[in-house]
Amino acid sequence: MNISPTQHSERIVSLDILRGVAILGILIMNIQSMSMIGAAYLNPHAYGDFTGINKIIWIVSHIFADTKFITIFSILFGAGVVLFTERLKAKGVKSLNIHYRRTIWLLIIGLGHAYLLWYGDILVAYALCALWVVLLRNKKPKTLFIVGVIFIIVSLFFNILTGLALPSMDEAARQGIMQSWLPSSELITREINTYRGGFADQIGMRMQTAIWMQTFLFFFSIGWKVSGIMLIGMGLYKTGVLSAGKTNKFYRKLTIISLLIGFSIIGLGLYQHFRHEFSMEFSFFLGSQYNSFGSLFVALGYIGLIMLILKSFKKGILFNSLKAIGQTALSNYLIQTIICTFLFYGHGFGLFGKVERWQQILIVFGIWVLQMIVSPIWVKYYKFGPFEWLWRSLTYWKFQEFNRVKN
Repeated sequence: MNISPTQHSERIVSLDILRGVAILGILIMNIQSMSMIGAAYLNPHAYGDFTGINKIIWIVSHIFADTKFITIFSILFGAGVVLFTERLKAKGVKSLNIHYRRTIWLLIIGLGHAYLLWYGDILVAYALCALWVVLLRNKKPKTLFIVGVIFIIVSLFFNILTGLALPSMDEAARQGIMQSWLPSSELITREINTYRGGFADQIGMRMQTAIWMQTFLFFFSIGWKVSGIMLIGMGLYKTGVLSAGKTNKFYRKLTIISLLIGFSIIGLGLYQHFRHEFSMEFSFFLGSQYNSFGSLFVALGYIGLIMLILKSFKKGILFNSLKAIGQTALSNYLIQTIICTFLFYGHGFGLFGKVERWQQILIVFGIWVLQMIVSPIWVKYYKFGPFEWLWRSLTYWKFQEFNRVKN
């Protein structure tokens, strides 16, 4: 039997639009850890100026972007698991075999991304979670929602429990955690010099951080949360929410209620951060959970808002650009890393630690414009993004046709 990937005519436009928005949005936060020391992503006092416009940029990014777009991306990945297996099943194919082959290749791509380019990769977590969440693909939406929420609560529980246990930890353990939150000048200098150095100089530190994220942090927090969000995404897809299949009234309610709840939780958390002066004892594990939990509601609100806009405006330059970015999401995600690491790391311009937050946002806008111009041109001539083509060719054990056939 000839098995082929999803054709252009079979794509669900709303999923591509959402994926395009998510890909652009996650760069707002990713650029922080690509351009500054890792601790600065968690703690704005760890490195760089935190006054004036830089403080405003951090606050706005925290409220409207931090964790929101990666949550949408995770929801869509969960939806993609169901969509992919359903279409294979409709063709009379054993979907699990191809799903696992596809997932293993994504894991390999993610490992290459994490170890060779940037430790903050999310693809490894997606691949690991996809190995098991697919087993629930045939469950009813209600079951998927309940199990998903339970997994997210487990992640919150582990973080809150660690925060509550801090006072009883020995001094060595507390100091180790403190170095991750507010590193010493020696550690800051070491990290800056490493990433401003050549490619070979960066490998050791990048691998050390990536391995820690993919093992301890994955089993402690990331794996639970990503699995939960993916399950919710599977449920949302099955109910038609992600394919613009609900009424405008439904999406208005989803938008208003979700954003009110989400921003209220995040706003309270932000107030508490400043009230406790971003102390490690509060902000690292306890205070961060306000945004972690509130972002799920904001992400749902963004989805509702995008669906409302999509149901009203289905044409235009912005629409086509976002759709094209969504169709080539993997390539655009990896290209963002390639561009940013070349700008900030020593094998490129070596600007690591030199770019303030307001300047980072200007770079983000520049990359957005580039991707919004190039992506629609690319999909006009090619069926897949370059990395999508590689991934699909490996998945189906056959080189996929790359160029679009001209009539």
